[in-house]
Amino acid sequence: MPGIDKLPIEETLEDSPQTRSLLGVFEEDATAISNYMNQLYQAMHRIYDAQNELSAATHLTSKLLKEYEKQRFPLGGDDEVMSSTLQQFSKVIDELSSCHAVLSTQLADAMMFPITQFKERDLKEILTLKEVFQIASNDHDAAINRYSRLSKKRENDKVKYEVTEDVYTSRKKQHQTMMHYFCALNTLQYKKKIALLEPLLGYMQAQISFFKMGSENLNDQLEEFLTNIGTSVQNVRREMDSDVETMQQTIEDLEVASDPLYVPDPDPTKFPVHRNLTRKAGYLNARNKTGLVSSTWDRQFYFTQGGNLMSQARGDVAGGLAMDIDNCSVMAVDCEDRRYCFQITSFDGKKSSILQAESKKDHEEWICTINNISKQIYLSENPEEIAARVNQSALEAVTPSPSFQQRHESLRPAGQSRPPTARTSSSGSLGSESTNLAALSLDSLVAPDTPIQFDIISPVCEDQSGQAKASGQGGRRTNPFGESGGGTKSETEESILHQLFIVRFLGSMEVKSDDNPDVVYETMRQILAARAIHNIFRMTESHLLVTCDCLKLIDPQTQVTRLTFPLPSVVLYAAHQENKRLFGFVLRTSGGRSESNLSSVCYIFESNNEGEKICDSVGLAKQIALHAELDRRASEKQKEIERVKEKQKKELSKQKQIEKDLEEQSRLIAASSRPNQASSEGQFVVLSSSQSEESDLGEEGKKRESEA
Repeated sequence: MPGIDKLPIEETLEDSPQTRSLLGVFEEDATAISNYMNQLYQAMHRIYDAQNELSAATHLTSKLLKEYEKQRFPLGGDDEVMSSTLQQFSKVIDELSSCHAVLSTQLADAMMFPITQFKERDLKEILTLKEVFQIASNDHDAAINRYSRLSKKRENDKVKYEVTEDVYTSRKKQHQTMMHYFCALNTLQYKKKIALLEPLLGYMQAQISFFKMGSENLNDQLEEFLTNIGTSVQNVRREMDSDVETMQQTIEDLEVASDPLYVPDPDPTKFPVHRNLTRKAGYLNARNKTGLVSSTWDRQFYFTQGGNLMSQARGDVAGGLAMDIDNCSVMAVDCEDRRYCFQITSFDGKKSSILQAESKKDHEEWICTINNISKQIYLSENPEEIAARVNQSALEAVTPSPSFQQRHESLRPAGQSRPPTARTSSSGSLGSESTNLAALSLDSLVAPDTPIQFDIISPVCEDQSGQAKASGQGGRRTNPFGESGGGTKSETEESILHQLFIVRFLGSMEVKSDDNPDVVYETMRQILAARAIHNIFRMTESHLLVTCDCLKLIDPQTQVTRLTFPLPSVVLYAAHQENKRLFGFVLRTSGGRSESNLSSVCYIFESNNEGEKICDSVGLAKQIALHAELDRRASEKQKEIERVKEKQKKELSKQKQIEKDLEEQSRLIAASSRPNQASSEGQFVVLSSSQSEESDLGEEGKKRESEA
């Protein structure tokens, strides 16, 4: 026989929505079985009641057996062995429909008794257990609501004891009822096969014993088939008995093991708090505001999935997103009417939710779990191990100094043995370290005795000129209204690229090298390690504007430009290989620690988007700027060539004009000398039309000579 679908008895105490959904499928299957068995019972009862209608009733039974494979049972609907067996029975019963009526006593004992027993005892037992379970579930919900409404300020030991006892009793009753209900539903999967096969087997045996004259129809092959069916029924019964015994033993073991868990607030000494969890599920009460002062509490099933907190109401097939808990903040809150409350606030502060746990243990575990998820520890390979290490580091961390300069001093190594120790203790802050960084020396990447700047210094501070130089300002003071005082380009000039990103500044420090991406990774590791050691969690949020000219950090509230990084000075940029939200870039500036040489400063940021997108945007800006510069140079070169050609053209035209003038002068001289020669010799000289037209002055000279 194929495998039997079963309800998990071990999950009855948790009573999750998934278990309830699966229970609904089994209840739907029980209803379908009841409807089908009622039809089969009526068909067999017709055989028993009326001998005259025996043939018609037998034909109806055969028809119902043929339609078994067309039934849509939620469980076990594709049982081919059962379908083929019933098909064979339907053929045999159809052949016997022309035979005489069966004796009422034999039919009552062999056919009607098993199906009546199943209909009146087993199916009614399922309905009774369903009603009892529903009542126990409602009582448990009511007891939980009364327990959740216990006043925190006005505690009454008597009332608290009564409510706790009520929760214990109702939970135990629901658990026991639910386990027995599950056991009955699992047993029904066996009994439905027995209830189908045993009446048919009894009917056939009664027919064989009654119709001696029908021995030619009931041949050896049919007897062998019936024998195999009888053996299969016995095997199913034995399997059912063994499974029932196993389920009963499981119920007894679970009742003993679950007895301490019936108490809503167990003893923390017996059940310690697990603070290194990165996944958790359970029921919580969520507060919903219904007015300015009033609020309601809804009990739902919550579970974590990656970096999301999901909620699922009872009866729902799947859960929905309640809140994104990446980079969120969680803390215990004091509610007036509830105990064990905590508040979750999203990373941008726009959404918050107040939830209530059932016990102190769940209260602390939920807070620790959400805190671990907010740090994105779940993305690593061994989240529980890393969570334990982070929590241990937090307990052993030093107290941060109130002075910003003292924080920088605390990060400076005191001796030659300090830097390796600092690197070793902070190597786990990024989850895993690159193998290339392990081979490089720290001094070859980061300048020694370099302080770390954890916050953006306001551009109006005049005493931070050195930091302004490091940020690419070159010692020039920035206008507090976001306008560049001595820039060569106006802020209002349009740019081809104009992309805006939301970023949070983690820190910056001076580095030695700016030609290897490992510099950015090492700077990320040191800054995050320093933040973890000194418990610095505050980050300044800004808008990063990427254009073809520069990178700007803009205050999201006042739209004032905090820092401006010239794009040609950004020589290196990279995103973290594992945590894609971290990125950084190296700025090459003049001055710094050594005023005569160039210095490089690495800035580290965290973004809501992926860091690779920002790096791609910066690379696109540099490419656009490069192409624009090449086009500008080509345009200037083309203009220079055109100017040279124009100059040459002007000189050529000027030279042609001089030649033309000389030619005209020579013609005038020749024309003026010819009349003098004719008068002296007594001859006349005829000028050509072209010469007369080109020498007006020559004609005037002729008139003067003739007059003379």
